[in-house]
Amino acid sequence: MTFDPKIELHLHLEGAAAPEFIRRLADEKGMRLSGVFDARGAYAYDDFAGFLQVYEAATAVLRTPEDYARLTISVLEASREQGVIYTEMFLSPDFCGGRDVSAWREYLAAMQEAAASVDGIEMRGIVTCIRHFGPDKARQTARCAAETAGGFITGFGMGGNEAMGHAADFAWAFDCAREAGLGLTSHAGEFGGPASVRETLDALRVSRIGHGVRAAEDPALLKRLADEDVTLEVCPGSNVALGVYPRIEAHPIERIMAAGVPITVSTDDPPFFHTTMRDEYDGLERAFGWGEDHFRVINQTAVRAAFCDDATRAALLAKLEP
Repeated sequence: MTFDPKIELHLHLEGAAAPEFIRRLADEKGMRLSGVFDARGAYAYDDFAGFLQVYEAATAVLRTPEDYARLTISVLEASREQGVIYTEMFLSPDFCGGRDVSAWREYLAAMQEAAASVDGIEMRGIVTCIRHFGPDKARQTARCAAETAGGFITGFGMGGNEAMGHAADFAWAFDCAREAGLGLTSHAGEFGGPASVRETLDALRVSRIGHGVRAAEDPALLKRLADEDVTLEVCPGSNVALGVYPRIEAHPIERIMAAGVPITVSTDDPPFFHTTMRDEYDGLERAFGWGEDHFRVINQTAVRAAFCDDATRAALLAKLEP
């Protein structure tokens, strides 16, 4: 489906690194990567746990601010080719300076300068703690976010293994980010079921949920999401690739939208899941007959839910006018 321009709100910077980018960087550094790629050169994993392991192994190649600057340019250029004009990316101080605020500032400056050098697409950063690293490290990540909030850094979120701990364990980190004026989102309802979404809403008080698709199993939860105007960052290709649903036709995105829940469409970690924004749109068009009106609505929803300033929001909405 050709619909441009597009807005993407759920994209992990490291997860958007093309395999050839990681291989080239590893070669430059003389690093050997074992078990990361399959025979065709794609990322190799069998399940969600394996995906996390390969993700972190590939990320280990990224060691300097310059590496992240090069990655930022590569990812933004790839997104721009897909018709994306505005993107929000998850950035992890865990990988960028070990959650040390001074080191994080250096990485952030490099990424921000790189983003400004790519024409035709705007980027904002969502500082992201990693759930399976635990709540203590999440506090350190939140401090990095609070110290650099404003302008380029407009949000705070949480990714990682949803099965680890409870959302409430991370309430301090989210309260810290909220006090710094950052928009809040968290992964939930991907593997954890409706209870995970409900706990995240109660404990972290987010305005957006990453994935959230398992909420479709609970009509009362769908009503709550609709009533509270909580936007779901839906990544259909990711959900199919990781086995949450067997195929795109079985995905509940249309039922969720019909229930009045605001939804957006993103790629999550596109090279890991063999997808692009155009692939996502094509899949939704084939599976559900979505056309231009559907895609305009989800992009307008994304702009309204974006963690950006009012002037940027108005300019983006104007670009989405038919």
